[in-house]
Amino acid sequence: MFHLTRFLREVLERSGTDQDPARVINIGSIDGIHVPPMETYSYAASKAAMHHLTRHLAKRLGPRVTVNALALGAFESDMMAATLGAEMTAHAPLKRLGQDQDIVGVTTFLASRASAYITGAVLAVDGGLTTTA
Repeated sequence: MFHLTRFLREVLERSGTDQDPARVINIGSIDGIHVPPMETYSYAASKAAMHHLTRHLAKRLGPRVTVNALALGAFESDMMAATLGAEMTAHAPLKRLGQDQDIVGVTTFLASRASAYITGAVLAVDGGLTTTA
């Protein structure tokens, strides 16, 4: 993601303005925010690094580009197929897995003019798990 953002930097800066910047939205995991229940050390460390890189790029690329990240919780996917179960949502206030529309809504917001004053944010999309566990 660093190299892709670097490669697209000129295009992003030309297409953004101070009032309506271009957008970079990185996709991460809540495992980069909190210690995960599974022993996935390198996965969690890489997601934490991605969240920090998001903040670093936000500082460097402003004011013409915003850089934010989503930290996803439990969503149905090929990667999660072996671990999904009731225990994955038992501690989350919303008590369900994330659905495609949950990602679409927040991504649409971050890509829109409504988020033009938000940069360097890591937004947990996890049914409230990281803020209440």
